[in-house]
Amino acid sequence: MSTPTPLIMGAVAYDPKVVTIWDGFQEYFRRHGLDFDYVLYSSYERQVEAHLSGQVHVAWNSPLAWLQSERVARRLGRRAEAVCMRDTDRDLTSIILVRAGSGIHGVRDLTGRTLAVGAKDSPQATLLPLGYLAENGVDPRDDAKIVFFDRLLGKHGDHIGGERDAARALVRGDADAACMIDANHLAFTREGTIPPGATRVLAQTPPYDHCNFTVLDGAPDDKVMLFRELLLSMSYADAEVRPLFDLEGLKQWVPGRVDGYAPLAAAVDRLGTIDAFVDDFVARCA
Repeated sequence: MSTPTPLIMGAVAYDPKVVTIWDGFQEYFRRHGLDFDYVLYSSYERQVEAHLSGQVHVAWNSPLAWLQSERVARRLGRRAEAVCMRDTDRDLTSIILVRAGSGIHGVRDLTGRTLAVGAKDSPQATLLPLGYLAENGVDPRDDAKIVFFDRLLGKHGDHIGGERDAARALVRGDADAACMIDANHLAFTREGTIPPGATRVLAQTPPYDHCNFTVLDGAPDDKVMLFRELLLSMSYADAEVRPLFDLEGLKQWVPGRVDGYAPLAAAVDRLGTIDAFVDDFVARCA
C-alpha cells in the first residue's frame, strides 16, 4: 500500500526562528487534517529552482523570488499563482533617509552623492528605492555612488543586517543617504541605531507587496486548497496560533494578490536584476 504524499513547502532559513515557526505550523496543519512537511533552503534562488523542478509543492517566496518563479514559469508555458500572504505583506513602502541638517532637499540633490543600501538582492532596501530614484531622474548606475551592504546574499534582504549597516553609515557620515523599509526605520530609531532627530525622510516609494505562498500548475489541488483554507481560518485569538503569528509578523493570513509587485517588476526591468537567473534556468530546461 502506497504512503500518502504530504504537501511539501519550501522556505528559506534566514533566521533560526524559521524552524520554530514551521514546526509549529506543521503540527497545526497535521492536527487539522493536512499532511504537511517543509524543506529549508539557504537561498531563494535554490528554493525557486527546487520549486520549478517539482521538489516542493508550495514556496514561501520573497517578492523577488515570486518574480523569478513567475517569469521562469511563464517562459516555460507554466502558471504560477500567489495563494496567500500575510496581512503585513500588503501596501508597504521604503524610504530614502538623509541627515537632518543636510542640504539635500529633493531626490535630484542625490546626484553625485553616496547612497547606502542593503544587499544587492534586497527588494525593500535596494531594488525598489533605486528603481524609484531612476524613475525620478537619478540613474543609480551613473548619477550616484551606491554602497551595498551585502549581508547574506540569496536571502533577499529578509535578514535586516544590511539595512541596519546602511543606517549606521548614514549616521556616521559615510553616506549622504540610506535606504530601508519604513518599518525598519522605526525599529532602528527605537533600538538607538538612528538617534532621535538625527535624520529625516527625503522620499518614500509608492506602496508595494512583500512575501507570498507561491504554487505552480501541477501541485495537488486538493492539498493546496486545504492548505489555503487552513491558513485563512487561523485566528490570532487562538492561543496556539498567536505565538507563531508573532514570530512570523502577522495578525491574519489573507488571499494572495499580485498587483502589488508591479513596482518591483518595473525596478528589476530597469536594473536588469533577474534576467540572468531567468535566462539560465530556462536554458537548462530546454
